[in-house]
Amino acid sequence: LNILVDTGSSNFAVAGVPDPDVTSYFNTELSSTYKSQGIDVTVKYSQGSWTGVLGTDVITMPKGIYGSYTINIATILESENFFLPGVKWHGILGLAYDALAKPSSSVETFFDSLVRQAEIPNVFSLQMCGAGLPVSGSGTNGGSLVLGGIEPSLYRGDIWYTPIKEEWYYQVEILKLEVGGQNLELDCREYNADKAIVDSGTTLLRLPQKVFSAVVQAIARTSLIQEFSSGFWTGSQLACWDKTESPWSLFPKLSIYLRDENSSRSFRISVLPQLYIQPILGIGDNLQCYRFGISSSTSALVIGATVMEGFYVIFDRAQKRVGFAVSPCAEVDGSPVSEIEGPFTTADVASNCVSSVSFHEPVLWIASYALMTVCGIILLVLVILLLIPPRCQHRYTDSDVVNDESSLVHHRWK
Repeated sequence: LNILVDTGSSNFAVAGVPDPDVTSYFNTELSSTYKSQGIDVTVKYSQGSWTGVLGTDVITMPKGIYGSYTINIATILESENFFLPGVKWHGILGLAYDALAKPSSSVETFFDSLVRQAEIPNVFSLQMCGAGLPVSGSGTNGGSLVLGGIEPSLYRGDIWYTPIKEEWYYQVEILKLEVGGQNLELDCREYNADKAIVDSGTTLLRLPQKVFSAVVQAIARTSLIQEFSSGFWTGSQLACWDKTESPWSLFPKLSIYLRDENSSRSFRISVLPQLYIQPILGIGDNLQCYRFGISSSTSALVIGATVMEGFYVIFDRAQKRVGFAVSPCAEVDGSPVSEIEGPFTTADVASNCVSSVSFHEPVLWIASYALMTVCGIILLVLVILLLIPPRCQHRYTDSDVVNDESSLVHHRWK
C-alpha cells in the first residue's frame, strides 16, 4: 500500500474496506498476524476525516532495520473527504508525537514503537522531491524517508537546527518573514499564532490571515505583474502563461527566519518562486497554468510541502530540534530553488515570539482531572454533612464533559 507520510498527525492507518477512490486495501480477515483491539478511533484533519478500529500487526523493514516489530495500526472503515479521486495512496503514517494520537496519547505511535523495539536513534529525516514538477501526472517525484538517522547524500552544505517549542506537532518559532529581501515588519507573534509547525501532510505553505495578507501585498507589490486576478491569490483560479515564457522570473524570493539553537541567533530558509508558483495544468500545446502555493489559515503557520520540497528536514526528537539543509533534488532546469543562510542576530526581535501555551489535549486532560479532584473533595464534604438537607443539586450534562471530538478537535486540524 502507498502511505502518505504525515508529520502533522500521529496515527498509522490504512484503508480496511473497499472505497471508490482507493485501488487497494488491507483485508484484516486474510491476515494471520493482525489482532483487533476493538477500540474505535476517529481522526479529523483540516480536510477530511476517517473512522476505524485500532489493532496491532507485525511489520518488517526492507533494508537497514532488520527484524519484525509489532505496531499499532488503525483500519479505516469509513471516511469523508479523506481518500480523494485520483489519489495514489491508501493510508497515512502519522509521525508526530503521541500527544496527538487518537483516541488518546496512550496509543504508542509507529515511530515510538520502532525506536523502542529496534533500538534505533530517536531521529528521522525526510526529503520531499518534486520542485517544478506538475502536481498531477504519471511521473514519480521521488524522495526519501530515513528512520533512525541522517543520510549525508540527501543534503548539501550545513544542517541548521531550530528548537522544538512543544512536543505535540513539530512546533517551531518563526521570527520574521521577508518577501524579495524586504521584512514584512509584523510583530513576530503574528507568525506563531496560534502555533507554527512543520507538517509534511499539508500541501501548501499556510499562513495566519494577517501574515497571508501582508505576503500577498508584498508579492503583488514586488512582482513585475501590474494587474493580477484576486482569485489566483485565494486559490480559486489558475494563472496561465505561454510555454515559452518563464513566469518564475516575475516573482520574488520568500524567506522564513527561524530561531537557532543559540537563541541569540537565527537562520533563514528561502524558497524561490519555482516552489510556490506551481505548474498544475497544460492547455493545448501552448499554455502552462500555475497555482499559488500559499494559502491562509485560521489556526497556524504551517511549513508544508511547498517549502519542505526545498530542503532535507531532520526531525531530531532526541535533542528536541528540527534541522534544515538544502536538498539536491530542489532544482529546476539545473538551478537551485532553495537556500539556507545564517547566522543572523535576533537583537531586532522579541526574546519569545510564541505568545502563549497552546491548550491542547494533554493540558485539557490535566485540567479536567484537577477539576475532578476538586469535585471529589466537595463530594466528600457533602457525605460528611449528609445530615444537613441539601439546598441544591447539580445534575451532570453533556456540556460538563470535555471530549476530544468537540472541545479539542480544532487543535488537531492542520
